Amino acid sequence: MKAIRVHEFGGPNVMRLDEVPDPKPGPGQALVRVKAAGVNPVDTYIRSGGYAQKPPLPYTPGFDAGGVVEAVGTGVTAVAPGDRVYTVRTLTGAYAALAVCDQLQVKPLPGNASFAQGAAICVPYGTADRALFQRAHALPGETVLIHGASGGVGIAGVQLARAHGMTVIGTAGTDRGKQLVKEQGAHHVLDHGAPGYLEQVMALTGGRGVDVILEMLSNVNLGKDLTVLAKYGRVVVIGSRGTIEINPRDAMAREASILGMMLWNASPQELDSIHAGLFAGLANGTLRPVIGQELPLKDAPRAHEAVMAPGAYGKIVLVP
Repeated sequence: MKAIRVHEFGGPNVMRLDEVPDPKPGPGQALVRVKAAGVNPVDTYIRSGGYAQKPPLPYTPGFDAGGVVEAVGTGVTAVAPGDRVYTVRTLTGAYAALAVCDQLQVKPLPGNASFAQGAAICVPYGTADRALFQRAHALPGETVLIHGASGGVGIAGVQLARAHGMTVIGTAGTDRGKQLVKEQGAHHVLDHGAPGYLEQVMALTGGRGVDVILEMLSNVNLGKDLTVLAKYGRVVVIGSRGTIEINPRDAMAREASILGMMLWNASPQELDSIHAGLFAGLANGTLRPVIGQELPLKDAPRAHEAVMAPGAYGKIVLVP
């Protein structure tokens, strides 16, 4: 089969399309025919060698895929050949024609969702769900500010928060991105590149501030985020590309909380809860992953450049 392989850590061009033997499912495992593989920023961090956990080389990148169960090993009861599924991580990597998963890493994909949308669920929607509900404990009636709302996690956050009964303020950096955020249900959309946009946040909340902030670029925004929180507000740090200096007094005055999160820290029970909710949202149409680009598998290097570029617009997927 065709698979992207990383033989050394480095820039996007260390990824190459190789011909490798077809994997086989072992006991308790499922073999998934990948129809689309999701590209996430975390994939680029791992590939560069800068992530805390480094896989043994060579490896195939990717956690998220949408596809069809091709075969199962002994003892598998959760899925059967022919089932439409999406993956919650894999054992062999998603940037490939076939991927082996533990049966618990395979979730049903509703018939109204495309395979590309299936590849956009696990990391983006799982992250947004955990950030909003398991870390920030967001409540209906509260106001949430979502920085970078036009990207995969941001769109998921907008849809989840809106369905939960929250007032949603989303930011984006382009006119196209702002229009997308508005279409996905944000009540207010701001340009995070415009001077004074945080003053608009305060004006929109009558000077009170927001209850929850989902922060994708903490090394740029965290210090400013603390100044627009309401009393007892929470910032969830989803992404950061460096360090930042903050004024602790801004947190003290509001008794604010800065909450880190990483999806893989969720317990099995928390993950089950997340994906039960995501399945329901997909099935009833509340959750609608937006696909920004579909690229052939061989263009994985270009996809890694695009996912880190400014002006995020939906999810990037690779098609084997």
